Amino acid sequence: MNLLVLYCTHQTTPLAIRERLAFASPEQLTAAYSKLNERFPDTELVVLSTCNRVELYVARPTDADPLTPPLLAQFLSEFHGVPLDEFVGELRAATGAEAVRHLYEVISSLDSMVLGEPQIVNQVREAYRVAEKHGGCGPIIHTLFQGAIRTSSRVRTETRLAEGKVSIASVAVGDFAKSIFDHFADKVVLVIGAGEMAEETLRYLKDEGVRDIVVVNRSLDRAQRIATEWGGRAVPWSQLNDCLGAADVIVSTTGADKPIVDAGLFKRVRAADSRRTTFILDLGAPRDFASDVGKLDNVFLYDIDCLKKTCEENRKARVGEIDRARQIVDEETARFVSEFYRRASGDVVSRLMQDWHGVSKDELDRLFHKLPHLDEKDREQIERTVERIVNKLLHPPLEALKDEAREGTPHGLINALKRLFGLQD
Repeated sequence: MNLLVLYCTHQTTPLAIRERLAFASPEQLTAAYSKLNERFPDTELVVLSTCNRVELYVARPTDADPLTPPLLAQFLSEFHGVPLDEFVGELRAATGAEAVRHLYEVISSLDSMVLGEPQIVNQVREAYRVAEKHGGCGPIIHTLFQGAIRTSSRVRTETRLAEGKVSIASVAVGDFAKSIFDHFADKVVLVIGAGEMAEETLRYLKDEGVRDIVVVNRSLDRAQRIATEWGGRAVPWSQLNDCLGAADVIVSTTGADKPIVDAGLFKRVRAADSRRTTFILDLGAPRDFASDVGKLDNVFLYDIDCLKKTCEENRKARVGEIDRARQIVDEETARFVSEFYRRASGDVVSRLMQDWHGVSKDELDRLFHKLPHLDEKDREQIERTVERIVNKLLHPPLEALKDEAREGTPHGLINALKRLFGLQD
């Protein structure tokens, strides 16, 4: 099987290198496919580029010269203008069945930063779609990626790998905020500080329909950047108290060395509307909101410790499903390999039978031309005898080929039969 994947992922490669090797825009992907098709003609290929991985899948006919990791690494170096020695040690490669298994594990999110996360399925689907658009897909890639999509579907439906959120932000919104509010379109969200976790939480809230976002930060420029990115408005730090009193959802991550809000302050800023239900997500370490804030009426305060506890419980529940998910990946990998070699061996069987029976027919025609006195019955008897001889001679090699195809790796025998019997591609 002439199949190779060259990849770098979050598990092995620093972010700075992944960013330099990434295909970050549709225009860049289009240029990459153009260069790849030019450099490696008659090659099926897919580029998968996300924030966590850069992967190149390539497939060629079994009898073609295989593409090697160094050739693909050289392409990455030249395309991105990154010296080879700065990243080549970070690359990993897999061939044949291991390349199949790698893709099936990727799409099943078994090697994702968040076990069971669903985004990777859409990312693989999109990579496959773009490859098809740019002429990168042939019979091997089509079968490989359709099998990958089937594998991910089985993992989602036959295991609980995707159940229970395991990131701080997803737990905060999905498990806690949604247990307090039925909807978010009419809620005012206040973001205090500018930490990465606050932005990630904001992403989940936007997915839930949040429209009104206020960002407060000691650096107004930083607040403005985040507000612009998420469609909100930036407010000076001096107006924090006013914003606290008007917010329905508060996400805070300031990095302060002590709480910036205590129960007394919060009670005062909410005096005009003390019955307002308020959800506070305190992502500060140490905390931004004093614990006594959570004792106020209609205030739901969650700090990072209780979020982590829920994340860990969900993660443990998922880990128990890994073995079943890997079993599905193994089954689907074996299915792909078996189907691949069954088709390859079936083609050889068909051509071998066709060639030998073609030869026997030519020889019988010559014989019957020399023996015109033979009647129709005699000719039929001779034809049947020659056909049985051909079938008996072909039986041992073809049975050996079928046996090895069932084991999944008959490529050596396929190539030997092609050479021995002169089967031309």
